[in-house]
Amino acid sequence: MKFHPLSLEGAYVIESEPRVDRRGSFTRLFCEHEFKEIGFASRIVNVNFSFSLRKGTLRGLHFQKPPKAENKIVRCMRGAVLDIIVDVRCRSKTFLKWEAVELTDANGQMLLVPEGFAHGFQTLCDNVEFLYFVTEFYSPQHEDGFRYDDPTLNIAWPLEPSEVSLRDRQFPFIHTDYRGLDIPVPFDRVPFVSVT
Repeated sequence: MKFHPLSLEGAYVIESEPRVDRRGSFTRLFCEHEFKEIGFASRIVNVNFSFSLRKGTLRGLHFQKPPKAENKIVRCMRGAVLDIIVDVRCRSKTFLKWEAVELTDANGQMLLVPEGFAHGFQTLCDNVEFLYFVTEFYSPQHEDGFRYDDPTLNIAWPLEPSEVSLRDRQFPFIHTDYRGLDIPVPFDRVPFVSVT
């Protein structure tokens, strides 16, 4: 696996290296030893899956507050999405900054979303399948989020949303006095790590 750090500290794009032969391919999606090389030592407790029927479907922006904050490792298994992460850690130099990564079944990339990040994505085609590895159990009382169209964030979604859940439409806008989550940067910063 190759771990490429993003501009938001602690977040990585992960490239898997599939083994290909005449039958097809084999790809490892998670290896505890390889993730420990970047300081990721959290236990995966849930693997979740979403299916989105329509192009333009928007999910997010979601996160869980401490003490139930979670890391996510996400991958698009079928189709394509624009994946968005927003840093909501109050001690971070990139507080309320966001970054976008295109995840597709063709590029096979994954995204490591650390604790203290809001996460969402928009589908770029119909019939999208999306996989999440999560390090904390779902806790409704710690669930939170922001509106996908929050003017403070001004996220450049590529398409007019075709589907947005009622819950996601009811998340609040960020107030000027929002202080964020008190979560330290969880991983050692490395310029590039290749684990083979």
